[in-house]
Amino acid sequence: MTIEQDQLKRAAAITAVAEVKSGMKLGLGTGTTTAFALDEIARRIRDEHLDVAGIPTSSRTEARARQLGIPVITFAETDTLDIVIDGADELLPGSLTLIKGLGGALLRERIVAAAGRRFIVIIDDSKVAARFASHVPIPVEVVTFGHEATAHRLTNLGLRPVLRVDRSGAPVVTDGGNLLYDLHDVEGGTDPAALAAKLRQTVGVIDSGIFLHMATEAIVAYSLTDIRRLRPDR
Repeated sequence: MTIEQDQLKRAAAITAVAEVKSGMKLGLGTGTTTAFALDEIARRIRDEHLDVAGIPTSSRTEARARQLGIPVITFAETDTLDIVIDGADELLPGSLTLIKGLGGALLRERIVAAAGRRFIVIIDDSKVAARFASHVPIPVEVVTFGHEATAHRLTNLGLRPVLRVDRSGAPVVTDGGNLLYDLHDVEGGTDPAALAAKLRQTVGVIDSGIFLHMATEAIVAYSLTDIRRLRPDR
């Protein structure tokens, strides 16, 4: 990651957080871009006495939010969020189809995004793709039991599943206690909706990182002076 990318991510994050008003309940995403949003929310709480609370999408985000002094709530306290702010690993302009989950929180990210009245995606222009799954593999969260058999089923779909491991070589375990596979070799021209449906129907798969018709808008930083708001085609 370059210094310039960091600057672009911060610019997108600050633009999104400007939409937040006191009294709002927020969805707090996971990832490097959302980390800048957390910093800006904390700054506004400190400097502007912003009165907000948020539901984090991961234990990492929760720990960071608490460290920054951002009040944390749960779905026991609300079932609706005013604004969800999160990043994405890939975005298709037009449909705002997303690939998410390289940060390992895709299931919780979907649950939080589904509760939002607005779901604002914040990215720099490197995440914008002309073709589905051309930038990154598609993460899937799978049940630990029998995950090898699940991987075989994914192979039968014409994909190449790779178990995600950490630096020590141990499998990455999600906050929900599941494993992650990254699906490579997605053919050009693949229909995201059709593939998402096949993955949902695959025994052992809990969720995929394909997010369809969820983002209400995307804030994309192409440069520090060119920050664009994209909305889905209807």
